[in-house]
Amino acid sequence: MSAILKDRGFTLIELLVVMAIIATLLSIVAPRYFNSLDKAKESVLRQDLGIMRNAIDQFYSDFGKYPIDLIELVDKRYLRSVPIDPFTESNQTWIEVPPKNETESGVYDVHSGYTGKALDGSFYQEW
Repeated sequence: MSAILKDRGFTLIELLVVMAIIATLLSIVAPRYFNSLDKAKESVLRQDLGIMRNAIDQFYSDFGKYPIDLIELVDKRYLRSVPIDPFTESNQTWIEVPPKNETESGVYDVHSGYTGKALDGSFYQEW
């Protein structure tokens, strides 16, 4: 009877070896996973900025003035909704840049409100 019970289960050393192998694999895979998440967020941010800038340009072309804010672009159906910044996870953090010409008002350009650095070393607020 003791021989049957002795053959059941794994030894502590076998479990430690398996856990060490899993930990090694995770230490290799985890940085790549998080790097790919950052790349995806950067891609979404670039696309959102391009869409909003295109909508601002179309609005200016149609009305001869810049929109008062991003909500006006939604109200006039140039955008379905104000996109959510993938880094701040909010649509309220966009930085609206006024026109360089002081006689005009409104939103000339838009930047992300996130203060971090991109993978290429530039700041997200400068995109």
